[in-house]
Amino acid sequence: MFSILEMFTIGVGPSSSHTVGPMVAASRFAASLERDGILNRVGRVRTVLYGSLALTGLGHGTDRATVAGLEGNVPKTVDTDHMSNIRMECEAGGELMLNGTHRIDFDYGRDVVMDVWHRMAAHPNGMRFQAFDRQNNLIDEQVWYSIGGGFVRQGDADDLMIGIHEKPPAGTAFADQTDDSSTDIDMDMPYPFTTCDELISLCDEHHMSVADVVWANETAMRSAVQVRSDLDTVWHVMRRCVQHGCNTNQTVLPGGLDVPRRAPKMYARLASNSDVLKRDGRRSDAVLESSDAAWVDLFALAVSEENAAGGRIVTAPTNGAAGVIPAVLHYYWHFVDHADEDGVVTFLLTAGAIGYLFKRNASISGAEVGCQGEVGTACSMAAAGLCAVMGGTPHQVENAAEIGIEHNLGLTCDPVGGLVQIPCIERNAMAANTAINAVRMAMLGDGTHIVSLDQAIKTMKDTGEDMMAKYKETSKGGLAVNVVEC
Repeated sequence: MFSILEMFTIGVGPSSSHTVGPMVAASRFAASLERDGILNRVGRVRTVLYGSLALTGLGHGTDRATVAGLEGNVPKTVDTDHMSNIRMECEAGGELMLNGTHRIDFDYGRDVVMDVWHRMAAHPNGMRFQAFDRQNNLIDEQVWYSIGGGFVRQGDADDLMIGIHEKPPAGTAFADQTDDSSTDIDMDMPYPFTTCDELISLCDEHHMSVADVVWANETAMRSAVQVRSDLDTVWHVMRRCVQHGCNTNQTVLPGGLDVPRRAPKMYARLASNSDVLKRDGRRSDAVLESSDAAWVDLFALAVSEENAAGGRIVTAPTNGAAGVIPAVLHYYWHFVDHADEDGVVTFLLTAGAIGYLFKRNASISGAEVGCQGEVGTACSMAAAGLCAVMGGTPHQVENAAEIGIEHNLGLTCDPVGGLVQIPCIERNAMAANTAINAVRMAMLGDGTHIVSLDQAIKTMKDTGEDMMAKYKETSKGGLAVNVVEC
């Protein structure tokens, strides 16, 4: 197991697997050069991006994120303006400050390679980092994988590489989605679980909620003060993201599609009736004239547009699905009478447990299982979190989570122009309202139902394996080829 808090990381848009993950991997490669005592020998570095990272990398900013990582930047603190202009700055100076301390010559067009013809067999999001000395001798080489949600995993330099359309040979793909930076903490956790059935059994046996189980596990690893502080920070960043997305002066999203930002105008329209964002808490009766669903749409659009613009967001569990959980949390905060900060913590702990199950037993990578692994997982997580704070039992929480994913099964990842804009932004709004409706249905029952969450997660994984590669974040199928770019 790993910390549930790893399902909520603070980073930048537009993609967790194509922006955040490559930046993390590149920064770890650069740091390893210094750690191994060879940084000062490096005269040049070269990055090769494979598979989905190459096919949609320009639209996702993968090249810029990778170069920023080589400089030693990390997603939580990187200067987003610098990242937006990094190619121009590198090309103007012809150099790079490797790991933030060692200046080397850098030819952006030569040293960042998009290999659209090959992929690594272990995972579609593979990348290779090479360091050369001043005589152009190879002195270090590392292969890394971005496995979804900003998580990364190191491979071997001789890992099998196959054609972009080839199916990986049996046994070459990852058996799990473990992040190399995660610590094996089963022995330290008082209530370890690997399936939802095990989680619900723990709740029944010990008369605990899902959030109680997760809280006990988290506080076995670090202090309660630290856990609470981390969760409060996640909530703070989510709220700030919604506020910024609603109030930005930017009218069009970057990337070339000229997609208009809708959140500011939508916010002005809804706020003309009664502005829930300007009150720290619940609505007044006046807001009843505006549909709750419209506000949920707004919250999701605001975050998703911030992500598409390369802003600071919470990966929850991925960037492409980053608008779902904040939207449902804001629904709870502004439209539920008893909402409070403790409820926010309960929501995040419960949602994180569900996200952990998806990541461990299937995937949250759009390049691996399609958008069902991103928006579908986020919908399931949000449904579980909301059900918990609405007083749902662990069995009702599991039911809500299952409904959330069941009606996202088979969802493809086909971003137009390789950008996290169409259809991604609207999908976040739709999934947020689906999550709320899932809770309504679950709360009307006693938690008993036919399809279990574990079965739905396995189905999602199987569906992703059967899905054609062109529908998994390659921009080679679906809307990506049927919408003409002007």
